[in-house]
Amino acid sequence: MTTPHPTLSVIIPVYNEQDNIPPLAQKLHTALTATNRAYEVLLIDDGSRDHTWERLVAAAQTYPHFRLIRFRRNFGQTAAIAAGIDAARHDVIITLDADLQNDPADIPLLLREMDENGSAVVSGWRKNRKDPFINRRLPSMIANALISKITGVKLHDYGCTLKAYRRDVLKSVRLYGEMHRFIPALCSWVGGDISEVVVSHYPRVAGESKYGIGRTFRVILDLFTVKFLLRFTGGPMQLFGKIAFVFGGTGALMLAGVLLDRLFGGIVGGGYLIKRPFWIITPFMLLAFCMQFLSMGLLAELQTRTYHESQNKPIYAVRETYDSPLA
Repeated sequence: MTTPHPTLSVIIPVYNEQDNIPPLAQKLHTALTATNRAYEVLLIDDGSRDHTWERLVAAAQTYPHFRLIRFRRNFGQTAAIAAGIDAARHDVIITLDADLQNDPADIPLLLREMDENGSAVVSGWRKNRKDPFINRRLPSMIANALISKITGVKLHDYGCTLKAYRRDVLKSVRLYGEMHRFIPALCSWVGGDISEVVVSHYPRVAGESKYGIGRTFRVILDLFTVKFLLRFTGGPMQLFGKIAFVFGGTGALMLAGVLLDRLFGGIVGGGYLIKRPFWIITPFMLLAFCMQFLSMGLLAELQTRTYHESQNKPIYAVRETYDSPLA
């Protein structure tokens, strides 16, 4: 007896992508129809301020199996993915960006890897990425190396949204802050096997990128939380972490100046730094403040997590929904 293929729920966060919606809808319909599986496409409008919602409704009126969710305001990519997961009905959940830099035609590659190897998570790898090096690829390389090292789950491309998850593993993962990029590591913690496949990547041809070098800072802050949660079991860490980095960075620079002044016999500071108690004591105080604020941030994250989970409170607010009349 042949086992039926798992059915698909494709989740796509959308924010100010009005020009990409028509070609995205057509590509999704073509790629998913060819899989010969039951499917649905969940497009979550994350508070767009252009004509994205109108284009989404038009797409849902043209293609079957499209389901739309509209947020009251911009809650972020993690919230959009969480809303899609909550609304998904099928066995395998696939996430994808709306900017068409990833090709929906690559979805069968992820499904084939999942079927052949029994993986709980299949992550896309943009091996030949078509983005600027300084503000996109370099920060991504740093973030991938940090996440792989700290979580112990080694992937080439955590930032690639094109991923496939088995629903039974993903349902155990709760998302807050900007934790969507860490979903594979969180799935590994609950016992899911992870594999990776090379996928296509294209330059953006319409709309504006929502990513930049500033997101690397937020990745590092959330990484503290993920490491803590993975080992011992969004929001507050972003505030406490920024304060901690100010204290820690200032203290590290002052301490470096004192050490250089000491090592090079007063060449750096003319011997002034090593003779003043202020320059010796203050760096250690600032570094201690840094550790205190990081600790406070972790405790606040745990309290926030308990607050959400105890009340089952969503991290988003839905304005309206719309299902394709052709389904």
